[in-house]
Amino acid sequence: MLRAAALAASGLGPRLGRRLLSAAAAQAVPTPNQQPEVFYNQIFINNEWHDAVSKKTFPTVNPSTGEVICQVAEGNKEDVDKAVKAARAAFQLGSPWRRMDASERGRLLNRLADLIERDRTYLAALETLDNGKPYVISYLVDLDMVLKCIRYYAGWADKYHGKTIPIDGDFFSYTRHEPVGVCGQIIPWNFPLLMQAWKLGPALATGNVVVMKVAEQTPLTALYVANLIKEAGFPPGVVNIVPGYGPTAGAAIASHEDVDKVAFTGSTEVGHLIQVAAGSSNLKRVTLELGGKSPNIIMSDADMDWAVEQAHFALFFNQGQCCCAGSRTFVQESVYEEFVERSIARAKARVVGNPFDSRTEQGPQVDETQFKKILGYIKSGKEEGAKLLCGGGAAADRGYFIQPTVFGDVQDGMTIAKEEIFGPVMQILKFKTIEEVVGRANNTKYGLAAAVFTKDLDKANYLSQALQAGTVWVNCYDVFGAQSPFGGYKMSGSGRELGEYGLQAYTEVKTVTVKVPQKNS
Repeated sequence: MLRAAALAASGLGPRLGRRLLSAAAAQAVPTPNQQPEVFYNQIFINNEWHDAVSKKTFPTVNPSTGEVICQVAEGNKEDVDKAVKAARAAFQLGSPWRRMDASERGRLLNRLADLIERDRTYLAALETLDNGKPYVISYLVDLDMVLKCIRYYAGWADKYHGKTIPIDGDFFSYTRHEPVGVCGQIIPWNFPLLMQAWKLGPALATGNVVVMKVAEQTPLTALYVANLIKEAGFPPGVVNIVPGYGPTAGAAIASHEDVDKVAFTGSTEVGHLIQVAAGSSNLKRVTLELGGKSPNIIMSDADMDWAVEQAHFALFFNQGQCCCAGSRTFVQESVYEEFVERSIARAKARVVGNPFDSRTEQGPQVDETQFKKILGYIKSGKEEGAKLLCGGGAAADRGYFIQPTVFGDVQDGMTIAKEEIFGPVMQILKFKTIEEVVGRANNTKYGLAAAVFTKDLDKANYLSQALQAGTVWVNCYDVFGAQSPFGGYKMSGSGRELGEYGLQAYTEVKTVTVKVPQKNS
């Protein structure tokens, strides 16, 4: 068995590692099969497995080696049409799903969570094989959050209700929360299982049906969960999963005339295309969780030990492949040199390697495209005058590993300070005053997240209100709970996921007004 203490060396830092260990009940982490068998690689429609209509397949690759794991059915518009038709049939009045009690929907979601927990070791290993993230993170962090999310929304299934309204006159008025209908969901490759749970939980709790497109880089765990959905007892057509490429399968969902809502997590550029497609088709409802260039502000009075470790975690967690990564680290002038020196030492100590090794903190980037893109940003940083302090190149002869990289003397106008890198590249910027850093932090098209490290409560309160971001962390980073909403300002998206707010996007509010009979005299 891998002891759970390995988490303290997994890139989360000792104190955060201990907190997560406590949350995970200090459990032992089972030793995984590093070559888990792939059971499902087809399209899932109506609780059945199908080849693509075109018979085409695409390879999914192990990012640690660059070798093909298996071929996966390549869905396109025709497959999406079949999936939408199945979902629409499952949503018809009188169908088993529409007749099902809300409490029974909750029971099915809890049953799904139980099955995921039963197969947790396998799913964590498959996630690591297909995505490249360290196995201890897959097992202790991702799967733990998946289970909590699904169980949280299971609890909401029979509790999200309407209100009575005291309108004027002899009338009784009330509201109903009804499901939107067929929901297209497009999930990314950086947290495949977790993003699947974030999307499925609120949609199914509120009685919707789903057509999901999984990322072509990481389709395997989502397809395995599809079979667990069937095993849990969800009726045919309630959840349908189509692997494929964005320009074909994803675009078909966004523009489909019989899809009532689309939810997307991914890049701002693709989110814009989805918004346009939704508007030019049937004006379907859209929620978007997009990119970010999140400021992480280190004030001079911060606990420096904690701030250095947390800033490292904020950027390097998940190989830097987080939409909310603290990718602009603003450090107050008086502590800048100390922070930079200590951040370099921490980055150099970061263990990069086999994600199945319990000592590994950082695995490979997800694929060759991301690998080359990140190296391109590093080159840009050097050419534009940022100071490369450590890293800056590939970390292995094969696979898509990149050295933990730190840039200092970064200026706001540099490409690496403006664009989302989505990799293990830390950018450190110097500031003097709190007013200055607010203006610079907000000077971006993004607004997903931000963080502040300070011992001064007044500064923390001021910054948490002044920063234009959907989430602001104070003296912490990347702290998520299924109960708390997440989403962005500006071009980081629209709508919110998680929490009670996450239910709103999946329901229509209907007002019913009834004439009240008057008592006969």
